[in-house]
Amino acid sequence: MIYTLINLFLFMYDVTVIPGDGIGPEVTEAALYVLEATSMQFKFHEARAGNACYNDTGTTLPDETIKMAKNSDATLFGAVTTVPSQKSAIITLRKELNLYANLRPIKSYTGVKSMYDDLDLLIVRENTEGLYSGIEEYTEYGATALRVITKKASERITKVAFQQAIKQGKTRVTAVHKANVLKKTDGVFRKTFWKVAEEYKNVDDYKNIIADEVYVDAAAMFLVTNPHRFQVMVTTNLFGDILSDEGAGLVGGLGMAPSANIGDDNGLFEPVHGSAPDIAGKGVANPAAMILSSCLMLQFLGEHQDAFKMEQALIRVLKGRVSTTPDMGGTATTMEMAQLVREYFEES
Repeated sequence: MIYTLINLFLFMYDVTVIPGDGIGPEVTEAALYVLEATSMQFKFHEARAGNACYNDTGTTLPDETIKMAKNSDATLFGAVTTVPSQKSAIITLRKELNLYANLRPIKSYTGVKSMYDDLDLLIVRENTEGLYSGIEEYTEYGATALRVITKKASERITKVAFQQAIKQGKTRVTAVHKANVLKKTDGVFRKTFWKVAEEYKNVDDYKNIIADEVYVDAAAMFLVTNPHRFQVMVTTNLFGDILSDEGAGLVGGLGMAPSANIGDDNGLFEPVHGSAPDIAGKGVANPAAMILSSCLMLQFLGEHQDAFKMEQALIRVLKGRVSTTPDMGGTATTMEMAQLVREYFEES
């Protein structure tokens, strides 16, 4: 009895849950249903953000939501509808929590119609600066945006890329930039990348990792024509955003694209797809990206066994196809698909 109580205490995690708009609440409900079958205990705290929140409160991201996320072990984020002229809830939350690394796996799964059936690469995107710094102003002729690239941010995102390569058994890290044109900003990023790569050459665990670089336009082409040349790609904010969506298109679309936003003290996990208001409330939203994002959350929390079991349960469902949502050729609803994932998880 005492051991059981201690075990429950050790595995209690506080998680902020932000369902958001559109299909966000539906895929979030599906993921939480699967998470409830894991071996640890969760205390879920629901918070608000997005368009509906703005209509009710006048802000897309209340201070209370930020406070809850900062005080949680992790945050699950569904999807939000953008409010024109208002601050982006997700970008603001990333900055407030200092979630400087955006991890976007590009992975093929059996049963999912894809351009390639054997991809397993990772895009590591700098998450706090670049053209997403939000420093814009109107001018007499239109508007300007300031692209901010710092040595500090470039160094820490490069280190994350190398560390992820070791964790995932990868042997190549590729810097993606446009330093031939953006000579100063991407020049800083490129120079910092090679400085870090040189430092890692003297660390035993990293000696076998090959470092290279490619211009972003060429990287976009190679992702389509020869994606196997990449294992871990590290790049700046806007480039990473675009390339990761392109990568998702190779492996079944945004419905199969999870992501992790991590920093030194916190993590936020979200599917890459948007709020898809056209299918909201119909029960046909694909929960795979949200379930995979939950797997990334479990890995972040150190619960690797349950993360693996959850992904394997989803793989079984994807292979069967019939019990998937209509976008993947099946006939299941969002929750029916989640229910089968949970059933397979509990069997394992």
